[in-house]
Amino acid sequence: MFVRSFAARSRQTLTPAICRSFGTKSTSALRRSDNRGKITIKAPEEVKSYPATIKVYTRTGDKGTSSLFTGERRSKDDAVFEALGNTDELSSMLGLAIAYLQATPADTLISRLEAIQCLLQDVGSNVATPLNTEKQTSKVRRTRFDPDGYHCKQLEVWIDELSEGLPVHRSFILPSGGLAASTLHVARTVCRRAERSLIPLKDDVDKETLMFVNRLSDFLFVAARWAAMKQNVSERIYVRQQVE
Repeated sequence: MFVRSFAARSRQTLTPAICRSFGTKSTSALRRSDNRGKITIKAPEEVKSYPATIKVYTRTGDKGTSSLFTGERRSKDDAVFEALGNTDELSSMLGLAIAYLQATPADTLISRLEAIQCLLQDVGSNVATPLNTEKQTSKVRRTRFDPDGYHCKQLEVWIDELSEGLPVHRSFILPSGGLAASTLHVARTVCRRAERSLIPLKDDVDKETLMFVNRLSDFLFVAARWAAMKQNVSERIYVRQQVE
């Protein structure tokens, strides 16, 4: 599904990302400001519309194969589709976290999570276009991910900002802290799985893709703790269980 959507609609109107939409309006899209110091989200009305007649089903995958952006068809259990599935699952989990953050003291985190969802689409584009693809150099260039490392550095800035004032614990922090925080912890574990699934593809994806996904799991850990603090929900910590 991701590859078909990307091939039909991505990067024709916006850079660096266009979020997938199957309606008459695209969802919010990522936009970097001219001064490169801030990431903002375009409103739906600012994004080019696509016809509602695009069908979700194509029947081309009924025999267990799917297509990369390059046009190459591979089995659906290929490492590329495993990685794409994991990043898709991660974005879905972030969508659930956003739902739990709405109208809470931690809702300022939503815009950052939406930006990350759009960046994950770009990660998927990069994964779906192997670097060693022959005669597809234009598509490889179009799906280059974060060549200057900006988005990875931005995650580090966000991590430092959210870390300020967090309670210091001397023990391991258990996934906890309320619905939003716990969902962000689940997203963190999915992110780690996504990172692991990218390792077999490291020669076919940009190194910045691996760097971004690695840093993203750190961000999600801090974001989960920050959400718990802002929502005034206590985190649970590891306590060694004694045998009575």
